Amino acid sequence: MRRSAENKLRVVAVRIDPVIEQRLRVLAEATGRKQSFFLQRMIEEGIDAMEEIWLSPDTLAKVRSGDLPELLSAHSTTSDLFDLETTNAAS
Repeated sequence: MRRSAENKLRVVAVRIDPVIEQRLRVLAEATGRKQSFFLQRMIEEGIDAMEEIWLSPDTLAKVRSGDLPELLSAHSTTSDLFDLETTNAAS
């Protein structure tokens, strides 16, 4: 399938624990697939459950109907809920 501007995949950078990265690398090397293939599958297969946990029922209904809410600006000051440095500093 030829990619167009409408269906072009986006790049997202994440920080992961070195042990998880090692497991992902082993999986990729053992299967001959790229790490990004497995990350894509994990996201696609797990996003529904995450949305149900983290989104309000109203927002979830909009997302599921395809009526996606406006995204926060790129300059948003919302902190990363999974930022270990912030979490550890607060402990």
